[in-house]
Amino acid sequence: MNRRLPRMVALFIMLSLAALLLSGCWDQVEIEDRALVLGLSIDKIPADEDISPKDRVTHLSDDHLPAEMISVTAQIAVPGRVPLGPGTGGGSAGDSKTSPVWVVTVQGLSLDDAMNNLQQQIADPRYLVHLRVIIISEEVARDSLEELNDYLRRNPEIRRRTWLLVSEGRASAFMDVNPPLQRVPTLYILSMMEKSAASGKFPRDYIGSFWSADSKWGQSPYLPYVALRNKDNILIKGLAYFSGGTMAGKTAPIEIGGFMAMQGMDPGGYSTLLHIRELGIVMTKINERFTRTRSEIKEGKPHLIYEIFLEGDLDEHYDSGTPVDTPGKLHTIERDFEQQIQTVLQELVKQTQRDHSDIFGMGEIIRSHHPAYWKEHIHSKEDWESLYSSVGVDIRLTLHLRRVGLKEK
Repeated sequence: MNRRLPRMVALFIMLSLAALLLSGCWDQVEIEDRALVLGLSIDKIPADEDISPKDRVTHLSDDHLPAEMISVTAQIAVPGRVPLGPGTGGGSAGDSKTSPVWVVTVQGLSLDDAMNNLQQQIADPRYLVHLRVIIISEEVARDSLEELNDYLRRNPEIRRRTWLLVSEGRASAFMDVNPPLQRVPTLYILSMMEKSAASGKFPRDYIGSFWSADSKWGQSPYLPYVALRNKDNILIKGLAYFSGGTMAGKTAPIEIGGFMAMQGMDPGGYSTLLHIRELGIVMTKINERFTRTRSEIKEGKPHLIYEIFLEGDLDEHYDSGTPVDTPGKLHTIERDFEQQIQTVLQELVKQTQRDHSDIFGMGEIIRSHHPAYWKEHIHSKEDWESLYSSVGVDIRLTLHLRRVGLKEK
């Protein structure tokens, strides 16, 4: 017994110390007691719009403060109403008594000020750990995003895989959509962007990717540009590209596929309707993309060559009386496709050069392959954005159609 006593004492001491380390969730906050923000929209308040009286939550006086304010709309999950699947629970987004989300709109001088005003209007502490979609209006995007990026980047709750979108018109309209396929509007927008990226319709351009490109001297960032159709339909309308920290322009929807082709992003997912000489109108679908890029310094200026290889299918041939039944006619479709799409890509490059927005990352290619030239001529991001407009770009496109569908016998 005497030999076992020291061992029992040692075991008791170890258990006592373990009890101090395994103290459990002493600072836990139940999920029902959290205001989980799923989505945010940010708009500028027009000068001619009536502004509600300022509540002065974060300040005492309006003296020496900017007169311009922003409107922030938040979608907050209602505990117990968020559906677990397409056929369970929840009501329509427009019914406040059964809606799975609570939509709250506040105003503020900045995003930080607006979020503090939001906290003043809700009982539970707000949490941004489940924030997956942020939508800003084009008007906000064409202004400086420095304050917005500063607040979001310093907030540890913001995921780098959050989607940041630019909207045509007011961004708050996206917080009130009621799509029949999903009762939570933010989750529908999230699903749409994720599936578009998976099917080759859009690059995986999360907010972390946007910040990364914005930090690079040799690349300009871009964001999805979206629009509402028939109140509940969301259209990915193009790329919103930036220069100098502000939105400089936007592309057409079909140019998204061209941009992804120049970047060699797989899988391919875009279909293209073309008029082919002697054959009429055909529809082609791109399945695979591969791009080889070369660079050189030519007459004191950077010069890049893009060799783009595409593989696709002939999806449809509109009846023109001339069937596509020989390898020669298939070759004609490939050559016309290459000429027409090559023109589209060249115009896209020229458009971004006019707006000094290198969304292709050509500057990063020059920096890595020609460091001596880069150190001599580029000393800031503004230097490259200015030089980008004079960069020479050659595009060589090759299409191979693998399938033409079933044939009648």
